[in-house]
Amino acid sequence: MTSRSSVGLDERRRRLLFRSWHRGIREVDLVLGRFADATLAGMSDAELDDYEAVLEAPTPDLMAWVMGEVPLPQGRTTPLLRRMIDFHLNAPRE
Repeated sequence: MTSRSSVGLDERRRRLLFRSWHRGIREVDLVLGRFADATLAGMSDAELDDYEAVLEAPTPDLMAWVMGEVPLPQGRTTPLLRRMIDFHLNAPRE
């Protein structure tokens, strides 16, 4: 499903790309996978840490945040998560 090859990515980014596309629920895979395809290669180490934390969030919570159904909780409001939400809201639909 990914449009980005893992060639040229370090091990950490390859692992995160795989996890993004294999969350287990198609809608979540599309949200995370598309964002990872577009941004993983350019993320700083701190952003990778934030992204790993996003991937640890329970699926229902993550989707509610991304869809704007509930506000981001206090400890989750990071620039990376806001960027992911903006990316999802502005991504062209297939």
